[in-house]
Amino acid sequence: MTEAAIARVRSFNRIVVEAVGALDDHYLARDRPLGESRLLWEIGSEGRDLRELRSRLDLDSGYLSRLLRSLERAQLVTVRPDPGDRRVRTAQLTRAGRLELGLLDRRSDDLARSLLAPLAESQRARLVDAMAEVERLLTAGLVDVTTVDPAQPDAQACLGAYEAELALLFDDGFDPARSISADVSELRPPAGLFLVARLRTDPVGCAGLKLHGAEPAEVKRMWVAESARGLGLGRRLLAEVERHATANGVRTLRLETNRNLTAAIALYRAAEFVEVDAFNDEQYAHHWFEKRLQA
Repeated sequence: MTEAAIARVRSFNRIVVEAVGALDDHYLARDRPLGESRLLWEIGSEGRDLRELRSRLDLDSGYLSRLLRSLERAQLVTVRPDPGDRRVRTAQLTRAGRLELGLLDRRSDDLARSLLAPLAESQRARLVDAMAEVERLLTAGLVDVTTVDPAQPDAQACLGAYEAELALLFDDGFDPARSISADVSELRPPAGLFLVARLRTDPVGCAGLKLHGAEPAEVKRMWVAESARGLGLGRRLLAEVERHATANGVRTLRLETNRNLTAAIALYRAAEFVEVDAFNDEQYAHHWFEKRLQA
């Protein structure tokens, strides 16, 4: 990372703040700053629990409470215990809050039009394309990859989605009971580990590692949600698996895959996995790969 790159990011941040009016205490000509307006958008018509709001907006509880109190005083939001679980507090828009949100949406559209209007058509296309690319890359930076217990709810959600997707993609469906095992006990230390990727609060990817002492280790249960594809998450998960494998003294990493998983095959080849002869009897596999790891 160069100093020039850091300077470019800071310059970009300044122009965006200026262009969208983020420093104005009357954002979009309303009687509240951007932070409160952003919170209204995040609560939305369905409402949200406060824990999810804190996580999605990366706010500490004190600051979130101050924003909510201000919106409550304006009679735009109500905060009350969830009827299904009174330990959980939820924020809901009032009727006035829903009207305010609609107005913010319209004025936000007007602001977007004002940014595009002075530009020639070719410039507009370039700006919109560049914004899409910046959004994609910034979203990729929001993904958090951590080691979790494979029995944890987010891990189980990923594994369930993985199995359901393979059942649709494989020629003969997918039954995990007929595949080489990668159960909970095999993906816990010291036998192995399991990684989950989260975008804000949502689990969007996973990967497992089975360790076999001095023998080659195995990559298992790699999956990326369709909503998170294009963010480089598959390569990131694979790199994390390699890092953990190396830290555990692994010198050879192996995996097998099905011929219908063309994107996965391309990923493994790009990550310098080499196709080799079959090293197990996985009935759903058509390609076997391995990679030598540096100590």
